[in-house]
Amino acid sequence: MKESRKVQARSGHVNVVSRVSELLRLLADNNRVGLRLVDILRLSTIGRSTAHRLLQSMVAEGLVSQDHETKRYFLGLAIYEMGVAVPALKLRDICLPFVTSLAHQTGDTVFLTVRSGFNGICIDRKEGGAPIAYVQDAGRSRPLVVGAGGLSILCALPDDEVQRICQENLPRVKSAYFGYTEKEIAARIKAGRETGYVFANVLERPGIRALGMCVRNKSGYPVAALSLSAFVERWTDARKQWVVELLREIVRELEDVLSRETVPTIRVTS
Repeated sequence: MKESRKVQARSGHVNVVSRVSELLRLLADNNRVGLRLVDILRLSTIGRSTAHRLLQSMVAEGLVSQDHETKRYFLGLAIYEMGVAVPALKLRDICLPFVTSLAHQTGDTVFLTVRSGFNGICIDRKEGGAPIAYVQDAGRSRPLVVGAGGLSILCALPDDEVQRICQENLPRVKSAYFGYTEKEIAARIKAGRETGYVFANVLERPGIRALGMCVRNKSGYPVAALSLSAFVERWTDARKQWVVELLREIVRELEDVLSRETVPTIRVTS
């Protein structure tokens, strides 16, 4: 009987952690505008009383903040305080001059993406002189099979890992990304491996295309991707080729810097 209660208690603790994680991810994906409680209930699997209780506890701990006028919830400063210790942020700091240079030279919006499990997370974003409308902010997570940055990382992984990631993500992207199919994903991966870069439409924003390229460490392992997005009209054949050559040059320079730096490589085991 005691053992049964211990198992139930452990299960309860795991459920709490899972729900807190779900809430934080939802807020991270919508932190630009925040979420009301009714929005959170619609987007999550958590009941009203549980969601309200957890949110109030996280507000008290500084993990979440709430606007008193709109009642919308946002990520709290405590998340930032803990986030500065994350190894990926050292990588972001190293990449910052290269991200900034690419945005300045092209005028496009540039993104730095890293892998987290089955997802790609944008950890930095810089706008050039011809910024696009909102696509994604730093901190937003998307399935790794979506977006030029995530797909660039995926193309550099072994076949068995690619298959596992695609199988996990396919049910998610079929519903959330306009019927995005397994055949389309496979075609993009094949093209990306052949050319060394990914060039694709931005699924969430018609009329915008993105070009991405993987960044590897000295062992050849993909640690990040640089990508840039622009309106379709800007992607003439000549300009696209110029951007590809510029991006290759910047990636080579960045990889040379990374080969001399001590940057923790997070081996993902999801």
